[in-house]
Amino acid sequence: MIEKIKEHIAQVEAFNTTNPDEIEQFRIKYLGQKGLLKDFFAEFKNVPNEQKKEFGQTINTLKSKAQDKVNTLKEALENTEETKGVYGDLSRPGEPFQLGSRHPISIVKNKIVNIFSRIGFNVSEGPEIEDDWHNFTALNLPEYHPARDMQDTFFIQTNPDVLLRTHTSSVQVRYMENNKPPIRTISPGRVYRNEAISARSHCFFHQVEGLYVDKGVSFADLKQTLQYFTTELFGKSKIRLRPSYFPFTEPSAEVDVYWGLETETDYKMTKGTGWLEIMGCGMVDPNVLENCGIDSSEYSGFAFGMGIDRIALLLHQIPDIRMLSENDIRFLEQFKSAD
Repeated sequence: MIEKIKEHIAQVEAFNTTNPDEIEQFRIKYLGQKGLLKDFFAEFKNVPNEQKKEFGQTINTLKSKAQDKVNTLKEALENTEETKGVYGDLSRPGEPFQLGSRHPISIVKNKIVNIFSRIGFNVSEGPEIEDDWHNFTALNLPEYHPARDMQDTFFIQTNPDVLLRTHTSSVQVRYMENNKPPIRTISPGRVYRNEAISARSHCFFHQVEGLYVDKGVSFADLKQTLQYFTTELFGKSKIRLRPSYFPFTEPSAEVDVYWGLETETDYKMTKGTGWLEIMGCGMVDPNVLENCGIDSSEYSGFAFGMGIDRIALLLHQIPDIRMLSENDIRFLEQFKSAD
């Protein structure tokens, strides 16, 4: 009988499973009300007196090992279930990653940069906190010039010489100061003006300005460049240039593109004319070239500038400019399929 009990001890030690039903069957087999241990204890009275001590110790060993085995297997099973509860079924396919989307401002800016890069324009950047020289004076806007009132400015504290740039023309000034002609660059970036916030205007927005300086640059070169740009960006080849005024260009012009009158939206956007104003441009004023250390008798150039936000509103039919800065996920997710 003792040898039989020792065989069961070996079986208990070898037993292993992760199935909860098998663990319960094992417990019932040895520790249940009708289990083997109860039968072995019942046989104790029939064992010769000289074997009772060894018999009792062997039964206790079997009972102890059976109970330890059940506890160990149940604990391992509980740890596995807890891990699955935290991480889920690790054998299942993972959840797909939520793809982000480009902001409409970035989409339009990248398109503009790509279009001009194809005709040799590089990208230049500069600080958003500027000094008076680069933002105004070097651009033919000396102190007390009435044209400064065209751009309501955010000044830093009480220092009238430090301000948030009102246009990215300041980047062009810095570029001309540090580079010799020929110069062919565009300057995208954020600008600030102290204006009332509405559906059509904001106190900060984004611009991209272009500059080309070389020998023999003419207004015809400017017009042809803008013709190429509007055709590539809008698919519209018909443009017109209206005389205008900017302190840093002479002559100056506003650029309109013929949008058409094919839909009701076209009528609303163009106020029934079919034409949309998209940017300002002109030949760089000789004073600006001289202020930047470029000989205006040898070189000439043209410049242009447009609002990226306004272009984004046009291309994506966005009704309110404030939507571009509110970071509403429902709005931004609509641009996942955009380039």
